[in-house]
Amino acid sequence: MPTNSPPPFVEHAGGFVAFVGAGPGDENLLTLRGAALLGKADAVVLDRAAFGALLRHARPDVEVIDVTDDDPAPLGAVKAAKGGRRVVRLCPGDPMFFSSISEEVAACAKGEVDFEIVPGVPPATAVLAYAGIPAAASGPEFRVVDAGLVDDWSVHAATAGTLVIYNAGGDTVSVGKALVAAGRPDTTPVAVTGAGTTTEQTTVASTLGRLGPDLKHAVIDEPSLMVVGEAVTLRDSLSWFETKPLFGWRVLVPRTKEQSARLVEQLRSYGAVPEEVPTISVEPPRTPQQMDRAIKGLVTGRYEWVVFTSGNAVKAVREKFEEYGLDARAFAGLKVAAVGEATARALVEFGVRPDLVPTGQQSSEGLLAEWPPYDSMLDPINRVLLPRADIATEALVAGLTELGWECDDVTAYRTVRAAPPPAPIREAIKGGGFDAVLFTSSSTVRNLVGIAGKPHNVTVIAAIGPQTVRTAEEFGLRVDVMADRPSASALAAALAEYGAKQRQAAVAAGETPRRPSQTRRGARRRAK
Repeated sequence: MPTNSPPPFVEHAGGFVAFVGAGPGDENLLTLRGAALLGKADAVVLDRAAFGALLRHARPDVEVIDVTDDDPAPLGAVKAAKGGRRVVRLCPGDPMFFSSISEEVAACAKGEVDFEIVPGVPPATAVLAYAGIPAAASGPEFRVVDAGLVDDWSVHAATAGTLVIYNAGGDTVSVGKALVAAGRPDTTPVAVTGAGTTTEQTTVASTLGRLGPDLKHAVIDEPSLMVVGEAVTLRDSLSWFETKPLFGWRVLVPRTKEQSARLVEQLRSYGAVPEEVPTISVEPPRTPQQMDRAIKGLVTGRYEWVVFTSGNAVKAVREKFEEYGLDARAFAGLKVAAVGEATARALVEFGVRPDLVPTGQQSSEGLLAEWPPYDSMLDPINRVLLPRADIATEALVAGLTELGWECDDVTAYRTVRAAPPPAPIREAIKGGGFDAVLFTSSSTVRNLVGIAGKPHNVTVIAAIGPQTVRTAEEFGLRVDVMADRPSASALAAALAEYGAKQRQAAVAAGETPRRPSQTRRGARRRAK
């Protein structure tokens, strides 16, 4: 059997269109083939509002053709493919599964444009999996129908298994009544899921007889999917997506994008919707001569130790090294300390393994607690280099001096307050639109309040350590969560634990779990 995959694109004189299934909504469910085609495309035809996130797989210079109801996709795809251009047309779900791409394919054939159809993950199976409903657990049959194409529901009412209904939309209750009228018992379990596989997913589980009352106060976003059958009863034990500890929580991350990449991914793993709002801009020092002398001294043996108190300090030194044509080998013979795990990781990525990382409190105090006093018999040099921010505190320098060390406290970078975020973000911060805010330093507290105002009192405030807690309280904020150790990862984990406890308490009380933003006055309620 052949084992080689098809090439990313086959060159054709008349152009080429790949109809790629974009999946059910979760951008991570795109197939490998679809991602490869996007990476080679000259143009992408898509509904940007629905699938814009998938453009991260495309080249920066790709042409994006945003289709609307008034701008039919066939013309856009065919036109873009003329002259040998490589085009990807992103289609909802699977292109051949209740899709209208047949017209677009016909347009390609008529225009003598070659094409390929790439299957995608269909909502019929993916949404059920994300809702915790096993597709074929209640019988020998798994039937999928389009409500818009059904005139007689008696044919489907007798399905001996799971019935999945597309495009019921506002007629969901009417479809349920039609199934009962056609002979399906009104006690038959049914579930309706909106915005499936996304962090806006909402599922209402009911029976055909109670579907109307149970949906009355629910907010089900489109596209929605209706599932009928005994498999729905397994949802209580198999639900995994909507029960994530921070599912659907809109979490403000007031850091620079470079600093927050790992934190954002961790929050997403808990089901949160992180939103980065830079509060600090990291810039080079106004006078670079001090750093130039420090790098020269580092290479010529002036220092016994180099202490890094942040990833930004590592980045600043690394950039200076690259400027002078140096690499990690210049640290040979030097002892290197990192204030915590995140800074240590940045050093390891640079090619430097730190000799000292606090095992207890990961802070300047924790570093000083484990720092060896200067011993003239063991240490030939008593000088320490500290490349730091311009606003760094004096505690570390004072502590090292008390231990007998001489310190060169060098400004490696400046921290400048960022510009205010857009008006909708500011309004969400002050109006309770965010469920939580993560403060990773005292400066993020001061700067966020300075550029956007104080978070609403329903917003959960999470702070990285005691000093950040004190700063938040000085601004009148109630701190709900503090990390057990001063790292961004520990802070995110602590927030997830808080969210899990809130969810468990609501369930134990027989209530529907609600996000903090849903408790403010005027917030719409979601049934799940």
